[in-house]
Amino acid sequence: MHTNGPTSELANELATFGRFVGSWHVDWYASGSDQPDAVGELHFGWVLGGRAIQDVWIVPGPGQRGASQSPRAFHGSTLRFYDPKLGAWRSTWIEPINGRVRSFIGRPNRRDIDLISIDGEPLLRWRFTEIEPDSFWWIGESSTDETRTWQVEERMYCTRTK
Repeated sequence: MHTNGPTSELANELATFGRFVGSWHVDWYASGSDQPDAVGELHFGWVLGGRAIQDVWIVPGPGQRGASQSPRAFHGSTLRFYDPKLGAWRSTWIEPINGRVRSFIGRPNRRDIDLISIDGEPLLRWRFTEIEPDSFWWIGESSTDETRTWQVEERMYCTRTK
């Protein structure tokens, strides 16, 4: 299932998420919190012949308070692939602990990446922002007014592990 890199015909498009391949430390912040409420880990890898990227989020991490306990914990996986017909990324989040499955459409937005899900309530926007080679912020937002306004629900600061 795992592959060493992207398929050559889509290498440029796949770089949007390909730059995250590897392992990351996660500091998770609840809405409005200035201190991390939990720590965890995140792993990105190439899959399906280099045509997709899978990530696995484990927050709180093993041995941490609340690990594997709903609703605080989210141990889930996203499968992402670039759809040339759509000109965007299709992404599906699967989270067994809380019984959630959500589909997103993702696109670069200047230096950020925005993923929007309109297949359930509330509407969700997940953003990768302040992206650097060894760090980024992931921001989870929701909207109850058809995307006119967004409320931050959670933030994660991710730093690459060696």
